[in-house]
Amino acid sequence: MSLRIYGNRLLKTLPGQATRPTLARVREALFNIWQGRIEGCRWLDLCAGSGAMGAEALCRGAAFVVGIEQSGQACQVIRQNWQQVARGDQSFQVIRGDVMQRLPDLTGQQFDRIYFDPPYTSAVYEPILETIAYHRLLAPDGEVATEHSPDRALPETILTLEICRRKTYSNTALTFYCPAIDSPQS
Repeated sequence: MSLRIYGNRLLKTLPGQATRPTLARVREALFNIWQGRIEGCRWLDLCAGSGAMGAEALCRGAAFVVGIEQSGQACQVIRQNWQQVARGDQSFQVIRGDVMQRLPDLTGQQFDRIYFDPPYTSAVYEPILETIAYHRLLAPDGEVATEHSPDRALPETILTLEICRRKTYSNTALTFYCPAIDSPQS
């Protein structure tokens, strides 16, 4: 199976339901919201799946993209997809493993845009957002976009992060977190 992204580029995806690519209309909406903030940014893709979001960020000019994905097969597909779309002045890293265990490995780095799309029934939403905040992985003017079911309520604040906007697209919701105005990070 394949998936089309920005510039009408085809990406590979894993067969079956092992990964759930973000719907095209949700991808388009997210990149419209973040328009003008992708070029040159540092992008982190959590629960990366096929890597479509990171590939889209590379196509739109992200300087550096990191993806964390548990499935070894998916990591191979992500690497292939990102190699296909990355320009010579862009770099990327694919990290295999459990996102909760691997995320602290990024301590000392900051990302301008973080996309977080775990399985909707997962219990990792709050722990991952807490880890992002605790390890200060989000740049002071950055945003985290969390994809989830519209039925899931996410907390207004998590440590140094606070909700700055919410969007719903049929059976997919995006909740955006920014550094809290009064947090030491901002």
